[in-house]
Amino acid sequence: MLSKILYADSGTSQTQEMLKAMMDFPAVQKASITILHVVPPQITTEAFTEKWAEGGKILADLLEDVAIEPSKVSTVLRQGDPKGVVCDVANEIDADLIIMGSRGLKRLEAILENSVSQYVFQLTNHPMLLVKDDIYVKRIKRVMVALDKSAAAQYALELALELLRDYPEGELILARVNPDLKPDLLPLSRQEIEENPVLAPAIAKAKRLGIAYRCTVAGGKPGEKLCELAEDYNADLMLLGSPDRRPSIAKSLPDLDRLLGTSLSDYIRVNAPCPVLLARKEGI
Repeated sequence: MLSKILYADSGTSQTQEMLKAMMDFPAVQKASITILHVVPPQITTEAFTEKWAEGGKILADLLEDVAIEPSKVSTVLRQGDPKGVVCDVANEIDADLIIMGSRGLKRLEAILENSVSQYVFQLTNHPMLLVKDDIYVKRIKRVMVALDKSAAAQYALELALELLRDYPEGELILARVNPDLKPDLLPLSRQEIEENPVLAPAIAKAKRLGIAYRCTVAGGKPGEKLCELAEDYNADLMLLGSPDRRPSIAKSLPDLDRLLGTSLSDYIRVNAPCPVLLARKEGI
């Protein structure tokens, strides 16, 4: 599922460290990587020449710094509005994952600040791995997946299993937050947790692949609780299903729920203490 990855260079050390960390996964090592750098539009010829040369150097330095097999990497240098260019290139290569930086701006602030990652988050149908500027990127060992009964959550689980397959250092953390349960839910026994109808099928899949796992069930507001659990379990990466709920006629328009910050994925994007992979694809 992760055969084509688009890395949208933002020039931050966090996103570069994230790409390095992702290269530890055997599944990512097998993928083709497209590294994109965008030169701003509407600049003078002299400035364009400078920016183009600067972009080429950034790409060359990144390739030297990250251990990627040369045959599996390509670089793309384009001029234009970064928001549109990232979406266009992701569609052109049919990316299985977009990796990009995020300032973690809240609600409409991101739109008013002309946030590239927020724009792409609204409009793309491709999974996105967002790395906030204030996040310290560590080597990825503990991968948390937020689970519910949705198809998007199951897709997030499949991506996590693919990443952790044949990666003995990794651990899968399966988190189920049920908003119908009280936040002060008494601790459940391991048997009660593993028999949870949402967690049990995921546990079975992890066992079949020989992936080490832990699991937890909690009550309360899903966004707040998932961020709290990510902190408690010291998660290095969180995966969350992020379905596109817009009708097809409105695919070119931002999702107002996300613009207003009312969606779970938007809350997690802004508040999670670790990088977040928002799992979505056409039809889910």
